[in-house]
Amino acid sequence: MNTVKVSELLANVGEPNRTDVKARLDKELKGFQHKVVVLDDDPTGVQTVHGISVYTDWSKESIEKGFQEENRMFFLLTNSRGFTSKETRIAHEEIAKRVQEVSEQEGVPYVLISRGDSTLRGHYPLETETLKTTIEQQSNTLFDGEIIMPFFKEGGRLTINNTHYVQYGEDLVPAGETEFAKDRTFGFRSSHLGEWIEEKTKGEFTKESMIYISLDDLRSGNVAAVKQQLMNAVNFQKIVVNAVDYVDAEVFVTALLQSLKEGKVFLCRSAAALTKVIGGVADKPLLTREELIIEDSANGGLIAVGSHVQKTTDQLYSLLDSNLVTPVEFNVHLVLEPEKFEQETLRVRKTCEDLIKTGQSVVFYTRRERLDLGENKEEEELQLAVKISDAVTSIIQDLNVRPNYIVAKGGITSSSIGTVGLSVKRAEVAGQIKPGIPVWKIGEESKFPSLAYVVFPGNVGTNDTLKEVVEILEG
Repeated sequence: MNTVKVSELLANVGEPNRTDVKARLDKELKGFQHKVVVLDDDPTGVQTVHGISVYTDWSKESIEKGFQEENRMFFLLTNSRGFTSKETRIAHEEIAKRVQEVSEQEGVPYVLISRGDSTLRGHYPLETETLKTTIEQQSNTLFDGEIIMPFFKEGGRLTINNTHYVQYGEDLVPAGETEFAKDRTFGFRSSHLGEWIEEKTKGEFTKESMIYISLDDLRSGNVAAVKQQLMNAVNFQKIVVNAVDYVDAEVFVTALLQSLKEGKVFLCRSAAALTKVIGGVADKPLLTREELIIEDSANGGLIAVGSHVQKTTDQLYSLLDSNLVTPVEFNVHLVLEPEKFEQETLRVRKTCEDLIKTGQSVVFYTRRERLDLGENKEEEELQLAVKISDAVTSIIQDLNVRPNYIVAKGGITSSSIGTVGLSVKRAEVAGQIKPGIPVWKIGEESKFPSLAYVVFPGNVGTNDTLKEVVEILEG
């Protein structure tokens, strides 16, 4: 593994020129009339924002409400990272048609952001290709370019010299050499984003044909040069954005807004940092227990762990070692034997209920060994993963006791628990309990109104972060 020290790499990129960056961005945002519509492939994309609505479906009614809000931006939770390719295509065709229809109906232009994983997993390029094709068929719109920006500072995801890195402690590892690149459904080899796009598009777009927004221009605050590069984009050209700090994102968004005002049309595929900047979302301190636990009770809390990335497993074991919670393992390999799987799901739910009623907080977690069906079984494995996710969700949905809080670990897990298990139709992002770990303020229509619902990404934090989150909630 080709690791490099964070300090060494950052020493070579130079100090940014922060003069007037915020003021210039604020000026552009004030004159920006577009609605920013963020399609989130799991609920962790709100990990940098607060005071923003998340709609858990993409009905025309929800999209209309989003467009009619005073807020500049809203999120539509697609949960498409848990979809098959066919399901993903259908969902994004529906969303594109409805967003375009509502935009015309309300007389409000829009920018679409396809918020994907900061470690490059997900249905790319399928999602943005589907959005582009559908909107161009529905309207007179022609997309000039697609912005690729997986930078996410809170999670240690930095793009330097067009190569995307994942931070592990004091080391940076090229994304293509991490465990995330070995994902059985969304795996990849390349760390250089131009090569990654070429790999994912099967050579339709070559790395030589792309536009690269350099750190030199961003660090020096050269908005004019960046804007000119954006103005030159044609034919859905790919635009790779380097960034190591929010100031880089702010300079880039200033140029992006200027180009949009001059008629350029872009789709964005990004991680969570871009949404915060283009949405004009201010910094906010981390949430306290007093802000989170509105209705304190004698019941215990509930943590559900579904994600199988190594970081999640390490965090789970750290939590278990702390003795803060009582563990309940869910043997999800029984999914291959439906009757036994149903009995196992019931056992886990009953055990959790009994513990919560006695004031004990409980963590139920899927068996850590990954279910492996062998080579060329990715779609079948994804379908089994959905069945497992449905079972995890049903444990929350059928729960007969109100926990003092719920933490859901993993993108697909947290999405299905929120939308199905807790019946949330619209949530407001309260903020973050730890950097990159958002909390939903769930509505009256939900199963447990006003409950603190922590959406904990599978790939964020150090080994102790899950334990630290539970320590905050436990008080």
